[in-house]
Amino acid sequence: MDFGGRLPAFYGISLSFGKVGTMIFPIGDDNVVGGYKPYFSYLFLGLNILVFLVEVFVYGDQIEAFFNAYGARPASIMAGENLLSLFTSIFVHGGWIHLIGNMLFLWVFADNIEAVIGNISFFIFYMLGGIFASFIHILFNLGSTIPSVGASGAIAAVMGAYLVMFPKSRIKVLVFIKVVYVSALIFLGLWIVGQLFSGFAAIGDTAQTHEGGVAWWAHIGGFVFGVLAGYFYKSRNLQYEYRA
Repeated sequence: MDFGGRLPAFYGISLSFGKVGTMIFPIGDDNVVGGYKPYFSYLFLGLNILVFLVEVFVYGDQIEAFFNAYGARPASIMAGENLLSLFTSIFVHGGWIHLIGNMLFLWVFADNIEAVIGNISFFIFYMLGGIFASFIHILFNLGSTIPSVGASGAIAAVMGAYLVMFPKSRIKVLVFIKVVYVSALIFLGLWIVGQLFSGFAAIGDTAQTHEGGVAWWAHIGGFVFGVLAGYFYKSRNLQYEYRA
């Protein structure tokens, strides 16, 4: 849910060793056997790509107006204006890297959740997660007129639920040019710790409020929503197994 085209820390885990650093990215996971077909996961992925193509090829030079119309601006929302943008902003992205990073995480993590909780439940969960994430972002940026765009708040909700429901699932990650496996508990645990660190560091940063940046608290809010939803779905004793 960040505004801009650079590669923020949502899309991987940053590992720094002195002056040497790298990023590790998820590229796959253990898949649930059977269950519901992840139709909405694929639909959301395709819809995000379609909307971005409209941004690029239809709006072109008018892209700023597009962001202002369909992105969620905290000041406007607090004034009761353009409330529909709480929905539309989930499908708008600020650049190719923003889109590709979000779609990578959606591709890796969403299908298992939908396979277990069902198609309609997943649709409702995903949209509510994105809206909740937007509200948390707004609470930390009340006077901002910068439009917040992107699916990362909703995807963070997916990741939160994934942590609770599939903690032992193996996540396939790319480190430099090597593929390794780590548990979901470790990967997503490290991810949310990084988001919390950056979120607290950004509190009081007036430059982010007025110039834009990464919506850390949208990520954190979405993740918390997902964790709570994950416990709810897990309490229903849904049966599943997964494989590499």
